[in-house]
Amino acid sequence: MPRALILGGTGPVGRAAAHRLLAAGWRVDMTGRDPARMPPELSALGGEFRAVDRTDSGALRAAVGEGTDLLVDCLCFTAADARSLLPLAAHATSTVLVSGRAVYIDAAGNHINSSTPPRFSGPISETHPPMTPRDDIEHRSREGYGANKVAAELVALDSGLPISVLRPSQIHGVGASPAREWAVVKRVLDGRTTLLLADRGAGVVHTTAAANLAALIETVAQRPGTRVLNCADPDTPSVLEICRTIAGHLGHEWEEVPLDDTAPTGLGRTPWDSPHPIVLDTSAATALGYRPAGTYAATIAPVLDRLVKAAANGQPPADDDYFAEYLDYAAEDAFLAGR
Repeated sequence: MPRALILGGTGPVGRAAAHRLLAAGWRVDMTGRDPARMPPELSALGGEFRAVDRTDSGALRAAVGEGTDLLVDCLCFTAADARSLLPLAAHATSTVLVSGRAVYIDAAGNHINSSTPPRFSGPISETHPPMTPRDDIEHRSREGYGANKVAAELVALDSGLPISVLRPSQIHGVGASPAREWAVVKRVLDGRTTLLLADRGAGVVHTTAAANLAALIETVAQRPGTRVLNCADPDTPSVLEICRTIAGHLGHEWEEVPLDDTAPTGLGRTPWDSPHPIVLDTSAATALGYRPAGTYAATIAPVLDRLVKAAANGQPPADDDYFAEYLDYAAEDAFLAGR
């Protein structure tokens, strides 16, 4: 029976990867700091939780033991994190480092966290220029996140070990925080009958289901190598299409009001807005044998059901600061009253 060790296994990517591997007959160990966060459904499938802090090198080495067929690091944010991963990867047949689309810059040097939105000329391939690597600024900052990720990638790739760097885009799945879909689900639960859409709902930001990332993780587990691979959903729904998917799944109808640039700033915003398309080219992953688990609509359904259930149990997402700008009903009603 092949074995996988997932660092940060209780988040959306770790959960999805563990579920897929367990279903395929793998033995899966998942690390984390809080045993209470271990999903019961994964325990039921045979997943094992190990209370290990990502910064405890001794405990991580003990978790690897004599070796593992697959090592997945969902918590590698800096070059220092990557350096601590290498001794573990030396005892793994295949290793995955989860990075992200935040590393890419456009021709003007802008990236997804820039004050000026990036403008890419087309789908972004793995050979597209990344940010300049840096490890001298906080990785939690807007400028530091992508730069630190690039630095971590380089440490991993330069090691010569069979490490696959995976770059997803706007991950969605059970356990994701923030759960972006709540911006639409809450509107449905609140009985809103009108949906305002900035830029006519035309924005496109490629999404990545945790289930699709899990499918790619399984693929590289079977084909060890040193590489960089993009990972995203097989479709690229617009803001309008995403909102229709969510409302349709919940059986809700409303009037859609497309807004142009004459509307008040901030009105009709969603978590998927972008003035220019951000789309990943996933042909390299496909050539390796990767087959996605499903489209955005197919993979988002479990998330929506869980959000509705959590709200019914009095436990909706608590990211009030994040969602406030998307749920300003007073501003929307004032605008609609003046139409």
